[in-house]
Amino acid sequence: MRRQLRSELFKQRSTRTMLGLFATMIGLVALAVVLHSLLPIEPLQRHDNQLTILGRGEFLGALFATLLGALSVTTEFRHGTIRPTLLVTPLRGRVIWAKVTTSVLAGAGFGLVAGAVAVAAGLVTLGARGIDLTLDAADYSLLVAGSAVAAALMSAVGVGVGSLVRHQVPAVVGICGWLLFVEGLLAGDLVGLGGVFKFLPGSAASGITGQQPDVLLAPVVALPVLIAYALAVAAAGAWATSQRDVG
Repeated sequence: MRRQLRSELFKQRSTRTMLGLFATMIGLVALAVVLHSLLPIEPLQRHDNQLTILGRGEFLGALFATLLGALSVTTEFRHGTIRPTLLVTPLRGRVIWAKVTTSVLAGAGFGLVAGAVAVAAGLVTLGARGIDLTLDAADYSLLVAGSAVAAALMSAVGVGVGSLVRHQVPAVVGICGWLLFVEGLLAGDLVGLGGVFKFLPGSAASGITGQQPDVLLAPVVALPVLIAYALAVAAAGAWATSQRDVG
């Protein structure tokens, strides 16, 4: 297993995909926070709204970490490099769990940086507009640390999704569509499901950082919910990979 982990870590470090996703994420986090900070001043003075604005780091960090996890699998299937990987390690489930482990490490880094960039951008932009920040040290710590944890777990979900779907484009489109649109529609209760949306993975990830406490799950509840998603989807991906032929 150690050999497989070293191999997966090398793949993460040596591919441009990770660097490209990382750089794009940082730019989008800063842009999203700045744009949200340009809203009318009165709403921006509320504690919950400030949490939501700085929480853009968590959301984008989790999104890009999920994509990173999915791409760690689908890229190998797309280019055929999964074949020599599985020849060297015939236990296919072990390969997927190695990808989960390395993606979780990389995802934690994504989330940590995204959360820190969002906090920094928010402090600068809101401060420049003369808006008093009502957040305290505990809020900032939960935003940054929670972003790292949420992104780490969502990267495991991404590996599972990539292992189940295998094809890169459907996996990427599906992840973006779900996190960017589907969960938002459910949160708006347009399909009559009430509060079910708060138990979905993207909403649970936001709950870990303490955002929208009156709407989302509390961090102590959101964390085990997201852990359950990560383990379940990753296990499903490992099982599917061990049962299906490599095309």
